[in-house]
Amino acid sequence: MRPPDEARGGRGADEHEFDAFYSASVGRLIGQLYAMTGDLAEAQDVVQEAFVRAWERRAELDLNGAPEAWVRTVAWRLAVSRWRRVRTALAFARRQGPSATAPPPEPHHVLLVQALRQIPEAQRRAVVLHHLCDLTVEQVAAEADCPVGTVKAHLSRGRAALARLLADTELNPRTTRLSEARND
Repeated sequence: MRPPDEARGGRGADEHEFDAFYSASVGRLIGQLYAMTGDLAEAQDVVQEAFVRAWERRAELDLNGAPEAWVRTVAWRLAVSRWRRVRTALAFARRQGPSATAPPPEPHHVLLVQALRQIPEAQRRAVVLHHLCDLTVEQVAAEADCPVGTVKAHLSRGRAALARLLADTELNPRTTRLSEARND
């Protein structure tokens, strides 16, 4: 990097020069960072992020100097920062101790999820937001960014589809309602 008023009359890299620099050096830089980090995906990520930062500073970037070294340094620092964040997160997780074991899902929950997966996404979303998240029809419409009438149609069709899918299960809406009414 150089101050903007130095070499080349204060003019930084234009888009074409930067594109040529990127094309000529991106593969080499990824290879170098891969060798330094041992993780190809990480190397690709940090090099791309470093090039984004170089692009944002292209007016100040001296392509006749050592721009590749600048990008490599930024990419390396990004990789180190990521390692530190991961190390801190792992240390925190170790201090928390082992997580409590979660009980397996109830059979009726599994049946309901399987049935929900079989109905169209818009109907599924409306049913879940309305019946499981306890949102009003108006709130569902606002969250789904669609008219209230559309939400009502999705709810009606979704409930009908679920009733058909759950007809031969222990979650049969007709037998469940009857058994609930008998228990009252």
